This record gives sequence, C-alpha cells and structure tokens, in this order.
Amino acid sequence: MGLWGYRRILWAVVLFCLSLTQPCVFAQSGEETGFLNRIVSVEGHEFRYQVYIPSSYSSSQLWPVIMFLHGSGEGGNDGLAQTQVGLGAAIRLNPLRYPVIAVFPQAPMDSLWVGVSARAAMAALERTMHEFRTDSNRVYLTGLSIGGNGTWYLAFRYPTKFAAVVPVCGWVVPFDDPEILNSERVVPGDTVAPFQTLARRFGSLPVWIFHGEEDHSVPVGQSRQAAAALREAGVPVIYTELPGTGHNAWDAAYGSTKFAEWLFAQRRRR
Repeated sequence: MGLWGYRRILWAVVLFCLSLTQPCVFAQSGEETGFLNRIVSVEGHEFRYQVYIPSSYSSSQLWPVIMFLHGSGEGGNDGLAQTQVGLGAAIRLNPLRYPVIAVFPQAPMDSLWVGVSARAAMAALERTMHEFRTDSNRVYLTGLSIGGNGTWYLAFRYPTKFAAVVPVCGWVVPFDDPEILNSERVVPGDTVAPFQTLARRFGSLPVWIFHGEEDHSVPVGQSRQAAAALREAGVPVIYTELPGTGHNAWDAAYGSTKFAEWLFAQRRRR
C-alpha cells in the first residue's frame, strides 16, 4: 500500500482493543505510572499524546526524557496507535531497558511531522517536562519513517534542545512521493547542499542513524548521505545499516540494549 497506508487495515481490526481503558498503576511513591493519556492544544487544534512513566518513577530525582515520532501508519486522533509500534512496543517488551519518561505525540492522519504537527510535538514535550521531574540535559529525540524525517526536522530547528537524536529509516530531502515532494523541507531553501547545511547546524549533537539496506519505502541513500555529511563536519555520528532489512529498521534499533545504553549516556553539550 505504500508509505502512507501499509498498516491501516491492521489498525482497523485492532483499534477497538486498543481503545479499552488501561488500568492505572502506581509507583511505591504513589505516583501514577504506565502509559498516560494527555491532550495539548496548539493553534486552535487539540492533539492527543501519551506519556510513559516507568514503574520506578519518583519525583525525588531527575529523569531523562525521550520523545518518539511515529510512522505513517499510526497517525490519527485516537491517542493510542502511536504507542503500539517502535519505541512503545519496545518499552512494553522490556521496560527495564528504558528507565525513562517517554513522550508519544500523535500527528493527524496523512500528515508529516512538520508545521503545526511538529509544534504540537514540542508542546507535548515541554508540558511533560513541567509536569514531571525531568532532566533538561538528558532529553532525546527519535522517530521512524515519517517520524525519522520529523526527527531531522525538529533537530535542525532545536539543535541545542536535545542530548542526542536517533532518526530511524527517515529522509532529509524530498524524494519521489507526491506527499513528500510537496512537504516542508528539513533544511528550508537549501537545494544545493542540504546534508552539509544540516551537519553544520548540528555541531556536536550526537546522532545514531538506523536504516535497512533493502528499504523500498525510504531510500537508504538518504541516511548514507546524512551520515557521510555528519562525519565530514565532525559531528559524533553512528550509522547502522541493517543487511537484508526492509523498511522496518525500528525493531532492531529499539530492541538493542547497546543502543539504549548509548542513548542514556548522552548529555546535552553546551
């Protein structure tokens, strides 16, 4: 079905189950934990998002925060689907790997993480950081597919906000897809050397890029060019290309203990 609709039939079947109320869980400190429903209003529109609070959460310490931008199949306004693929699924499978507060904004159906959707994501992040005890020097950004593109987009606009960014099977420049070709660019106005401009903007911001070698939805060359430009500019970058893997590079990325350990070791560089 292509980048925009390959998982929608599946969601039509399972969203009824996902919409069931999740039981509340409380930490020993009495704090509510688990996946919590939230809403943020931006420019006259309401956006649903979820916040994951680990069972060990206590307001007596500062907690790292990671924001996850979902792919095309999880867009909508149900406030649930964005936690079922990628980081949310990895957290449910192994919560001890992710002792972190995680923010899961949701973009409208068939939209990219640009413009008002991107601003809504940042608003959800800021509200979470005020609602809970968070460490402003350990804020991370990641996303898959259109969320990988959104990761590049937000990191370009807020390079000093994050301690590390992790684009998974994303793109930097538009390619042969009508919705993508007409979308807002990661690097506005630069059609000559966008990867190099991106790299200069990042400075010393650590980056880990994941992409499948056999990805037929988002060209792997996008990540290869980004990694090369970042290395040339002296940006601390790790590039992992998964041999024989298609578009789903996210299960390997978020399921990696090595990746999680690297991520939480990063601190914002001033």
